[in-house]
Amino acid sequence: MGDKKLFTIGIEEEFQIIDPATRELKSHIQQIIQGTHESHLAQQLKPELHQSVVELGTKVCMNIKDAREELYRLRSELAQTAINAGMRIAAAGTHPFSHWKDQKITEHPRYKTIIEDMQMVARANLIFGLHVHIGIDDREHGIQIMNEARYFVPHILALSTNSPFWVGRNTGFKSYRIKVFDRFPRTGIPDYFESYAVYENFLKLLVKTHCIDDAKKIWWDIRLHPYFDTLEFRICDIPMRADESLAIAALFQAVVAKLYRLRSQNLGFRVYRRSLLLENKWRACRYGLDGKLIDFGKQEEVDCRSLIHELLDFVDEVVDDLGIRNEMNYIPTILQRGSGADRQLEIWEQSNNLNQVVDYIIDETHHGLDVKFPD
Repeated sequence: MGDKKLFTIGIEEEFQIIDPATRELKSHIQQIIQGTHESHLAQQLKPELHQSVVELGTKVCMNIKDAREELYRLRSELAQTAINAGMRIAAAGTHPFSHWKDQKITEHPRYKTIIEDMQMVARANLIFGLHVHIGIDDREHGIQIMNEARYFVPHILALSTNSPFWVGRNTGFKSYRIKVFDRFPRTGIPDYFESYAVYENFLKLLVKTHCIDDAKKIWWDIRLHPYFDTLEFRICDIPMRADESLAIAALFQAVVAKLYRLRSQNLGFRVYRRSLLLENKWRACRYGLDGKLIDFGKQEEVDCRSLIHELLDFVDEVVDDLGIRNEMNYIPTILQRGSGADRQLEIWEQSNNLNQVVDYIIDETHHGLDVKFPD
């Protein structure tokens, strides 16, 4: 595991911009950007389709220690910038009650094209995710590991679920963000690709037939990135705490490293049909950690928490080599405390007040950050 290109980490997080008085989303990305003009944060921050969304992206991190320092710094600087502008940031996959129709669209040619192409589906796509890039040194290895890693994507989604509410309603889903994004084309768990050449031919066909003009308009839950030498995991809701994001990033890194090790030993992980994997994805977004996923090898339902413990055992041999033991040890804490969705619902059941849910999300988002609130 000495290759520097192997198993690097990049983390992208999409945050809500909140008015702390009304707890509503605010289309204030320009004020946030203006507040970063004199800091290096400006280079790692970007607007999204809606002006009430702000995305932060780490630089390429050689290991989880670098990623931890980077993530906490970025979150802290963004949170302080928002506070200085009279706003707050919040990390959840959907806002509990703000409506997408009230949000302004960012003026940018890319977003204008998306709106023209997808109309209300794009306008309603007011969701907030966590994307994790893991470095891979070879595109052929990358496509084969993508095929195998698809199996684990629903398990890790369940850990990240953090969007039970949508426009003021308890949706009954632990990740309603998933159902909102499913309306987009070229989303979800990808098909199996026999080789990188087959994958490339698929992309060329979509471009040739004007389905897409750019491979970045494939928004699968896991994809070989079109420009970077990374495998990008896109399925997760943004978790509230930085420690949760780091634990999930470490788990993705461990999955890729374990599958890579198996391949280097002329072994492999069984590849399952997309239709079967979608059954587990449905269960994960509907029930989260409290549901059952299907163990396709045993052909039986198993408690989600048990399968996540099995996943931790499966990757354990690479954990110390990667230096991620501390982050992996946080996953049982998530299993015990509940995902963000579980904790949001607990506040809702106690208070029957979505303002209190938003306050809780904001408090959790700022957990461990270096910020100063006004007196």
